[in-house]
Amino acid sequence: MSTQRGYFTVDQVRAAEAELFTRVPEGVPMRRAAHGLATVVAGELRERTGGVAGRAVTLLVGSGDNGGDALWAGAQLRRRGVAVTAVLLSPERAHARGLAALRAAGGRVSDDVGRPDLVIDGIVGISGRGALRPRTAEIVAALRAPIVAADLPSGVDPDTGAIEGPAVRADVTVAFGAYKPVHALAAPQCGRIELVPIGLRLPEAGLAALEPAAIGAAWPVPGAADDKYTQGVTGVCAGSATYPGAAVLCAGAAVAATSGMVRYAGTAAAEVLNHFPEVIATQEVSATGRVQSWVFGPGAGTDSAARARLREILSTDLPVVIDADGLTLLAAEPDLVRGRTAPTVLTPHAGEFARLTGHEVGRDRVAAVRDLAASWQVTVLLKGRATLVAAPGRPVLVNEAGGSWAATAGAGDVLSGIIGTLLAAGREPAWSAAAAARVHALAANLAAHDDAPAGTPISASVLAAHVRPAIGVLRGLAHPF
Repeated sequence: MSTQRGYFTVDQVRAAEAELFTRVPEGVPMRRAAHGLATVVAGELRERTGGVAGRAVTLLVGSGDNGGDALWAGAQLRRRGVAVTAVLLSPERAHARGLAALRAAGGRVSDDVGRPDLVIDGIVGISGRGALRPRTAEIVAALRAPIVAADLPSGVDPDTGAIEGPAVRADVTVAFGAYKPVHALAAPQCGRIELVPIGLRLPEAGLAALEPAAIGAAWPVPGAADDKYTQGVTGVCAGSATYPGAAVLCAGAAVAATSGMVRYAGTAAAEVLNHFPEVIATQEVSATGRVQSWVFGPGAGTDSAARARLREILSTDLPVVIDADGLTLLAAEPDLVRGRTAPTVLTPHAGEFARLTGHEVGRDRVAAVRDLAASWQVTVLLKGRATLVAAPGRPVLVNEAGGSWAATAGAGDVLSGIIGTLLAAGREPAWSAAAAARVHALAANLAAHDDAPAGTPISASVLAAHVRPAIGVLRGLAHPF
């Protein structure tokens, strides 16, 4: 079973393509890509209209190989009875052989998009940068038909997923040979993603996603010889008189994520126990008892007492997750973790990232999170629809949530509790953060679809209630929808 899905940069793909060209005859990689594209388009036509023959497809054709892929695919579709029209956006630089093949198959060239059943975006490929040009942007904006993008949606940066102006928003994207970072970092622009193998031999990816089934297989569950201590004891220091709910959400998530035991230290002990009587609660960190990881920060405050608790926790040799108010405290005293040898996981959103580093995340989120992890020698989870996890010297892990249901107050408190549980169970920090992000996102999606009607906005409490079902889905014990 594969444990990860790699996302490969333009340079990595180009190098792999160059190696492929030494093994196969000229034109074969493009024919493979075009065949895969045509197959996906035919499937979309069948699904959306009930058939293939007699349907109409328009190709938006740019210069270079991406346009060639679209033209060759158009030729194949034409031979299946599809009426194919190519709009050449750079006529003088259109792929000559692809254009000849389309014309030979009976396809036509026009400046009019027409009223197609489907459009193929072959405007620019992985070499393209920047927004769509004005004329092209105008054409794309006027489209009313579904769009299938060849390799990536044009106008979206292939390596960063950044969008600087008008860009294609595809219903389906057909990735040629390899997934690229754009497919995870700008998933809403890509729609459903279909991979077409073309024979590339790829190196280790610098960006990867944990496969859901692999997360489920590695999730800590009680073994025959386990007791509540051997499964991992999670310490939670969160909440305050002002924000007791943060403690409830964080501790409750740790309980739900199968921690053998959860110990709570803080001023919201009564509220935590009222919701989760199985938690062992005290007022002070020093009185907590043995734990195997700590979660600090959600709703904990930023006063001197909170600062003292953070210092005490970081002085241990235990793994520590720091979130929310803990990150605000850390921004003022970064040396508290910079010299730390025990595992430390920071979980900032974009604003907290800016406070920690003194600058915005910027266009290249992968580089930003990698740089912070290397500079501070910690594991960093940068929140977002595409959550990124970086650890020094390791590939960055990405979790594309599949939606933004978790964008609600308190959801981060739940995430921190799940990470802490995995650390207490002895799991590696980057894996713990990425696996927790997958469960968290799935729990949010389950919550949104379990309500009536499906797709109802959720709260963090509802998300937390779906943590166990999400783990069950990943372990193959339940079906998501």
